Amino acid sequence: MESRESERDAILRALTPVVDGIAATFGPVCEVVLHDYRRPEKSVVAVAGAVTGRTVGGAMSEIGLRVLARGDDADDELNYLTRTGGGKLVKSSTMVLRDSTGAVFGALCVNVDVTEVDRVQGLLAALAGTAGVRADPPVTTFGDDIDSVVGALLDAHLLRQDQTWAGLDRPRRLALFRGLDEHGVFAVRRAIEQVAARLGISRASAYSYLSQTRAARDTAANGTDDTPEGAHP
Repeated sequence: MESRESERDAILRALTPVVDGIAATFGPVCEVVLHDYRRPEKSVVAVAGAVTGRTVGGAMSEIGLRVLARGDDADDELNYLTRTGGGKLVKSSTMVLRDSTGAVFGALCVNVDVTEVDRVQGLLAALAGTAGVRADPPVTTFGDDIDSVVGALLDAHLLRQDQTWAGLDRPRRLALFRGLDEHGVFAVRRAIEQVAARLGISRASAYSYLSQTRAARDTAANGTDDTPEGAHP
């Protein structure tokens, strides 16, 4: 295990100058962030550029949490659009880092501010008479504080349910925890306590909902049915 950790540390050290090189090549519209997923709350180990305002020692975004939740099955996510809380339109690529065993342990992320490019494209489309309604990219929370990222994910899930926690029935409460788990929220230390506090429930209740959703997921993955005999309609 120690040799594997040393290998991962060496890969991160080797990529650190690459971060500066990529950012320098593309100029002030580009930001490059190197993540160590072994520390979700302080995953940023190197950063160049200032598109999202990240700093060394900062937390991963909800995009990183989603990759983390997929574990070794995670794939690179290339050329996707998102929008920052401040309104910047950002084109990003997240490239996962693997050690010699194939285990995912980090990511190299490139963020390019394309706000002005999008504005000019919109202007040209309007002049050409081809402007139409375009889907707006999702807003992504970028910040050095992991609590703000977890909170934004929780709020987004509740908003999709169009309900407060008190207004959700049991299946939708379980769906809420399943969605948060799939987005990697519970890989973060103290996330269960934060979620419980935001929902106004006990930590024990939060753990119970999480364990139920994971048990149901494992049952489905194994192709088994744990419904008692005679309970099917």
